[in-house]
Amino acid sequence: MASSTKHIFITGGVTSSLGKGIIAASLAKLLQSRGISVTIQKFDPYLNIDPGTLNPYEHGECYVTEDGAETDLDLGHYERFLNTTTSQDNNVTTGRIYNNVITKERKGEYLGKTVQVIPHITDEIKNNFYKLGQNGKYDVIITEIGGCVGDIESLPFVEAVRQARWDLGPNNFLVIHLTLIPYLAAAKELKTKPTQHSVKQLLEAGVQPDILVCRTEMHLPLDVKKKIALFCNVQLNCVIEAMDAESIYDVPLLMKKEKLDERVLSRLKIPSKTNTELEQWKEFLGKLKNPTQEVEIALVGKYVSLPDAYKSIIESFIHAGTSLECRVNLHLISSEEINKDNVDKKLGEMDGILVAPGFGLRGVDGKLEAAKYARENLIPYFGICLGMQIAVIEFARNVLGLKDACSTEMDPDCKEPVIFLMEDQKTITQMGGTMRLGAYPCELVKGTKAGTAYGKPKITERHRHRYEFNNKYLSKFEEKGMLAAGRNPGTGLVEIIELKDHPWYLGTQFHPEYKSTVLNPHPLFVRFIKAVSDRKQDK
Repeated sequence: MASSTKHIFITGGVTSSLGKGIIAASLAKLLQSRGISVTIQKFDPYLNIDPGTLNPYEHGECYVTEDGAETDLDLGHYERFLNTTTSQDNNVTTGRIYNNVITKERKGEYLGKTVQVIPHITDEIKNNFYKLGQNGKYDVIITEIGGCVGDIESLPFVEAVRQARWDLGPNNFLVIHLTLIPYLAAAKELKTKPTQHSVKQLLEAGVQPDILVCRTEMHLPLDVKKKIALFCNVQLNCVIEAMDAESIYDVPLLMKKEKLDERVLSRLKIPSKTNTELEQWKEFLGKLKNPTQEVEIALVGKYVSLPDAYKSIIESFIHAGTSLECRVNLHLISSEEINKDNVDKKLGEMDGILVAPGFGLRGVDGKLEAAKYARENLIPYFGICLGMQIAVIEFARNVLGLKDACSTEMDPDCKEPVIFLMEDQKTITQMGGTMRLGAYPCELVKGTKAGTAYGKPKITERHRHRYEFNNKYLSKFEEKGMLAAGRNPGTGLVEIIELKDHPWYLGTQFHPEYKSTVLNPHPLFVRFIKAVSDRKQDK
């Protein structure tokens, strides 16, 4: 197992949703800026093999990697911050751990031993901890442990972290514990007791945190930091304040100011390398906070009450808008609330409309109304995955006159299946991990809006779908002005549609939002916002 890779484990306590993923990504960014090669992995304590079968309301967005893994949304943060790709090895669940162990047991690989949580489950967890470090590619691997310390389902992970200290040795192992210091307005004071209890739970599991990152609404006075250090058994300079930030993209600089990266380098005995001072990051933040224009864009979807369901799309708008020095004011509008009688009231004030991905029949009628409204009123339109299919169905019904046009996802017996199940999906019976997933090539048609946006003839983009455009109808669509602007070179699958006589009306079968990063905003989002901005100025 021995390797030169150093491991940082990030745990959380007191409450969930404190932002372990953002702290992990921010620390990784700071280390990367010092020339240290780093990656991040997420270990989730739920029993699903992956989040692919989870309702977005349960777990937020399902993020898809280049190699086709359905993963936790935190991997999106990792990629957006580091500008590097992750893989299926960067996200491991309890379900996958148990599945691996049970598969080995059925094959007789444990030689008749009684298979137990310790050592078999914890050994499997540790094997996955170390997997990314085996090729010598990374100096540092940051491992985020999902859930809260004290949760029953997290115990095997915490035990594996305890054992990892002995495997790795003190200079190759570090634990950062993210915790909360609440402010009680009635008492007018910050309370350290929840943090003390959280660290005590970690200590009871045999893990002593090296650094405490304390989420707080107010600055931590020195006496509070001293109290935390004393009762949690950490050095005073290892109590790091993490104030609530205006934007997640402020966090790396806030952590740099608190010297989190310096503490880590010191504890892990990593020589301090040249710091690039994060110039591009600071430039991005400068533009983000000082826009020269703003636009109103409707995000029409059916999971809008949980914005995390559209996390990558929301962040893509921030990246692309900032590159144009334009603030995008996103209005999340439930497609179930849109109908032909109120569509003008709902969308009339919008400069642009994006119809979001989704599955199933619920909310489809509202999405169809939004696509029609954008087409007829020459409002820039961007459809992603189902959003593209919606544009196709709406065009077929209202321009081609195919009143029965639909997708076989919504109506298996529809007479005009302009969208239908992909051939290789027809024999599939299991739901998990069986969609068309990951990166596929696409050839662009020169002179189209898509071709101009990308500025090159061939691209690869990430997918997550079962249904596709029915090429039997393609000639009818193109005769009336809806073009196939991008197609898969091997299968002929229509990847991008766009309208010829419209300022900007484009749909993609793939998910461009998965490839947008802080330093490389996605060209389609950039061009969409530019079209939206131009329309607003023309008005």
